[in-house]
Amino acid sequence: MKHILDVSQFTRKMVDSLIHNAHKMKTIISSRGIYDVMHGRTLISLYYEPSTRTMCSFQSAMIKLGGNNIFIADKHSSVEKGESLEDTIKTLNCYGSAIVLRHPVKGSSQIAAAVSDVPIINAGDGNGEHPTQALLDVYTIYSELGDIGGKVPYLPMRILFMGDLKNSRTIHSLTQLLCLYDNLEFIYISPKGLEMPSELVEKINSCGIKQTSHYHLLEAVSIADVLYVTRIQKERFTSENAEDARNLSMQYQITPKIMGYAKPNAILMHPFPRNHEITCDVDTDPRAVYFKQMQYGLYMRMAILEWVMKY
Repeated sequence: MKHILDVSQFTRKMVDSLIHNAHKMKTIISSRGIYDVMHGRTLISLYYEPSTRTMCSFQSAMIKLGGNNIFIADKHSSVEKGESLEDTIKTLNCYGSAIVLRHPVKGSSQIAAAVSDVPIINAGDGNGEHPTQALLDVYTIYSELGDIGGKVPYLPMRILFMGDLKNSRTIHSLTQLLCLYDNLEFIYISPKGLEMPSELVEKINSCGIKQTSHYHLLEAVSIADVLYVTRIQKERFTSENAEDARNLSMQYQITPKIMGYAKPNAILMHPFPRNHEITCDVDTDPRAVYFKQMQYGLYMRMAILEWVMKY
C-alpha cells in the first residue's frame, strides 16, 4: 500500500517516473479523452478545508481514469457530531479504494495513515505540506523549461519564492522536493515575520542548495528563471491580526511593470488562489503559466492515482 504523506518519501527516480507517467497521461487524454484503468474503484475526497483546484483535479483525474468519486466536506459529515479523524478514516475504508485528505492540522495525514487500510493522499495539512502540489509544480517546471537544474552548464536555475513563506505548505513541499535536483539556487522574498522556517532553511542548506533572502523585488525578479508566488495565508492569522494580513498582501505585488524586469524566458507560477499578489493584467503575459500549471496538475494527479491504486 502506498500513502503519499510528505515529499521526504520520494527519490529522484520516483519523481522522474511520475513526471514520465504524467506526460503519458497528457498524451492519452489529448487523443482519447479517457484512460480506463480504474474501473470499479472509488476515490473518496475528505476535505476539512476549502479547495477548488486540488479537489477538482483529483476528481477529474479519477473520472478520466474510469473510476468513481465520493466527496465529503466536514460540515456535511459526522465530524459535526464530534466524530474523530481516526473513526472517520476507518469508516471511509469501507467504501473507497483511496482517500484524499485535506485537514487544517499539521501531521493529520500521518494520523489518518496509521489507521487506514487504503492509501491516504495528503492534499494539504495546515501549514505542513502539500506533496501532490509539489509534484505537479516540478512537472510544470520540467515541461515549461525542458530541464531542472539549468539548461546551460554551470549556470544554476534560480527559483524565486515570494509571499507567505512561513505558512505556505506548497513552498515547504516544493523546496524540499527540489532538493533532489542539482544546480539550483533559491531566492526568498517575504514580508517581515513571514520568512521561511529556520529548520527548513537548515534542511535545504544541508542539501547543498544556495539560499538568498532579498528585499528588493526588482533585483530578485531580474535574475530569476522561475518566479513562484504565493498569497498571504490570512486564514493562519488570528482575527485580531486580520488587518495586518491584508496589509501584508499588498506589500509585494507582481504587475506588468514588474514583469518587464523579468527574463524573457522566465516562467511565473502560483498555486492559487490569488489575492492581490499578481494583478489580473499579468494573465496575458506568455510567461504566466499558472493556468497551465493547473492543467499539468490534472495529468500529475492521474499519474499519482494510478501509482497508489493500480497494484
